[in-house]
Amino acid sequence: MAQQEWISIFQRKTTDLPEGDSWRLQFDETIVPKSPNFGWEQYIRNTSARFQCTSCRRGWPSNRVMVVFDMRLTNGEGVVKVRAFRQNCKICSEAPMERPTITPENIEILMENLVKKIRIKCYHEDLGEGHRPFQSLEVKSPHEPAHCEACMAGFCTQI
Repeated sequence: MAQQEWISIFQRKTTDLPEGDSWRLQFDETIVPKSPNFGWEQYIRNTSARFQCTSCRRGWPSNRVMVVFDMRLTNGEGVVKVRAFRQNCKICSEAPMERPTITPENIEILMENLVKKIRIKCYHEDLGEGHRPFQSLEVKSPHEPAHCEACMAGFCTQI
């Protein structure tokens, strides 16, 4: 996951938010879905991504990649924390959890949907509940909960 790409897309998308407020994006592997810290709002989306095993080099696509955003606006300072859940290889024994590689197009879509959620949850704008769907990948096998970090922790959105 190229963090700088996420940050630059986020900064570009947040220029339309109310003047005077500044927003920053942080990556946080400790975010827990459905349990934001006090004073924080949460937004959960699925997207598609590719993974590659660092042990055997096998790659696979997934259309079930859970991304969780926690957001807060305090005194004109906005912070969004993001966590994209990992998966591991179904072939390697004791394979490490691998970070997803999400296409720039899907990062754009995630950020566009996130900014809409910021406007709703932090600025109390009435924009409806719709969101732009991600661009899915061709996936030949079903989602495998035994290899999904979010499923193993009990909060994958497939459940």
